[in-house]
Amino acid sequence: MTAIVPQQPSLPIPEQGRRRIWCRACGRELHDPDARLRGYGADCDPANRTRSRRPDDVDQDTIPGT
Repeated sequence: MTAIVPQQPSLPIPEQGRRRIWCRACGRELHDPDARLRGYGADCDPANRTRSRRPDDVDQDTIPGT
């Protein structure tokens, strides 16, 4: 009869027992608790992005007489 040997994990167990979470946009590992909840890092968070102008929006002079 052979002895049952427990299987060793293939990846190292993260320190502090917490799960590793990566940014949904860029793939970097997240360490900030708020970023971990959102799933995005500070630079990639869509809620923090300002709406940019469309490329075809240009400043124009007013038409004389209007």
